[in-house]
Amino acid sequence: MTVITMSRTEIDRMSVLQDLAASRIKVTEAATLMSLGRRQVFRLAKAYARRGPEALVSRRRGRPSNRSYPADLRDATIGIIRERYPDFGPTLAAEKLAELHGIHLARETVRQWMIAAGLWKDRRARLKPVHQPRYRRDCLGELIQIDGSEHWWFEARGPQCTLLVFIDDATSRLMHLQFVESESTFDYFTATRAYLERYGKPVAFYSDKHGVFRVNSKDAVGGDGMTQFGRALHALNIDIICANSSQAKGRVERANGTLQDRLVKEMRLSGIDTIAAGNAFLPAFMEQYNARFAKAPFDDRDVHRAVVVGHDDLDDAFAWKEERTVSVNLTLQYDQVLFILEPTGIARSLARKRVTVIDYPDGRLALRYKGVDLPYRLRQTAAGQPGSHCREQAPGPDPGLHRRAAKETRHVPLGQGAAATWPEESYVQGRIDRTTGRRVARSGSFTRRPLEKQVSTPTHRKAAILLPPSDISNWRKS
Repeated sequence: MTVITMSRTEIDRMSVLQDLAASRIKVTEAATLMSLGRRQVFRLAKAYARRGPEALVSRRRGRPSNRSYPADLRDATIGIIRERYPDFGPTLAAEKLAELHGIHLARETVRQWMIAAGLWKDRRARLKPVHQPRYRRDCLGELIQIDGSEHWWFEARGPQCTLLVFIDDATSRLMHLQFVESESTFDYFTATRAYLERYGKPVAFYSDKHGVFRVNSKDAVGGDGMTQFGRALHALNIDIICANSSQAKGRVERANGTLQDRLVKEMRLSGIDTIAAGNAFLPAFMEQYNARFAKAPFDDRDVHRAVVVGHDDLDDAFAWKEERTVSVNLTLQYDQVLFILEPTGIARSLARKRVTVIDYPDGRLALRYKGVDLPYRLRQTAAGQPGSHCREQAPGPDPGLHRRAAKETRHVPLGQGAAATWPEESYVQGRIDRTTGRRVARSGSFTRRPLEKQVSTPTHRKAAILLPPSDISNWRKS
């Protein structure tokens, strides 16, 4: 089957020639209908009878015009404009080409060339996009708009922080508010889990294109295209929609403006100056706000879905998950820590395979392969003593699950108490701050904990050498 591209005029001529061939009209009538002379009608009728519809198509179609400028001149002109006049309009660019380069071209020619090269936009393309308002969703819980608003919420009385806002699209009700130090993935994990435990699962969340919700790197070659937050919502069967503009999620944007006015002044009157006191104040403020600004929905149904115990595992969903490759020595590295798998039957078959490292918000760590938690131990070095013996942390009753303590014990296996302490090396201190117990960001990675302002001195670590357990006591750092 051959596809022939024809203009409207050529299609009309084909219909006339078909009627002429069937003797339904005369040659004089055909000439009148096609606005051609008798000789042209005979010529077209003869060609159509011999070659079919293809005979009516112009042979010049798709070929450059005989009056067009040479391609070399066009390339040279665009090169000059791109190099010297990239922000010039077509009129001024044509004047400078004639004045300084001796290239005399019409303004319209220069305009068309600049549009084709992406150096200029026509009037329609330069018009601002129109964002028309949309109707609210019908039911409570059908669409929840979420956003983080960074502001001096406590004015000069306290630190700058971020307010996470969850607002219902159907009613403009504030569903959940929470002060956090920064707009990070783990903070959204905590806030979203609190929302789900109180109201249930909404149909969808509506957010901006922050890196928590969307993979913004154009050069990303790995992963499944989901962020950690998107993966958690997918596991719970909740949709995430990323708005293309601030106007699209104007309900939460306008709520942020109102909160930056009313909430700040209410906390000033109450003398609130800390994040903890602010979070304790928010429930009463939300009740007053909703009584003043909330709207009645079009449909009285609440479409939140209950969180089913045993089916919706919130602990597993709201955990940071990354894949690591197991070496031939049954080891892997995560967050600058070396993990050694216990040589069980399953672990022995995992060399050069990918396992999942699960990092829970409360500090627990687990290694998982196809739903099975793998027992492991940590490879550590004595605290802060160059040349000291290398040591391993023995597994406890639950060797596949470790917990990072908040203060002095750092990374302690469950069931072993404070006896197994985290070494005092500088690279480990970079993960969890001694005074606050907060994890700080690694260089080159996404912030997963609120950052503390601190000055760190770069240190150089030597690569660890894996030896059989019998030789560990006799090995020293070189």
